Amino acid sequence: MKLIVGLGNIGKEYENTRHNVGFMVVDHYLNNTSWQKKFDGLYQIVNVMNEKAMFLKPMTYMNNSGISVVQASKYYDIEPSDILIIQDDMDIEFGKHKLKKDSSSGGHNGIKSIIAALNTDSFARLKIGISHDKKKDTIQYVLGKFSKEEMNTLNENYKVYNEIIEAFIQDGIERTMNKYNS
Repeated sequence: MKLIVGLGNIGKEYENTRHNVGFMVVDHYLNNTSWQKKFDGLYQIVNVMNEKAMFLKPMTYMNNSGISVVQASKYYDIEPSDILIIQDDMDIEFGKHKLKKDSSSGGHNGIKSIIAALNTDSFARLKIGISHDKKKDTIQYVLGKFSKEEMNTLNENYKVYNEIIEAFIQDGIERTMNKYNS
């Protein structure tokens, strides 16, 4: 089984914010399916191309995402190499993405929490570029809502994000990185 984790913060005030792009990608992939509650999060198990996959949205707030991820991965005995975390990344241009594995947190508190909880950085990440407006405070920027133009770009990019999720589930991170990293 693969574990696909979308990172974000809970609450209406965080909907459609840059820091919640992980939630948004997972929600779009599952087409707003009904979620079940467990593992300090919301989850759904689905079959994707004859493979079981668990989708998880931690409800612990971003900085404690590892609590939820480690509970789910232990319960289903999912190895870190079978985990894909979908996160925002300010160092990547908006509209772009990058797949990584075995890398540091890059200062992302959600990833720091997951690395600490799993005691490894050996999991895959789909980093969604949100850029960084240096004129704005970092926290204010990441918790800011996407503009209408940015939402249009995200809507166009969901197709490739869905393909990446399916490729990871079917082929693992190496082949997926080879195909989707430019």
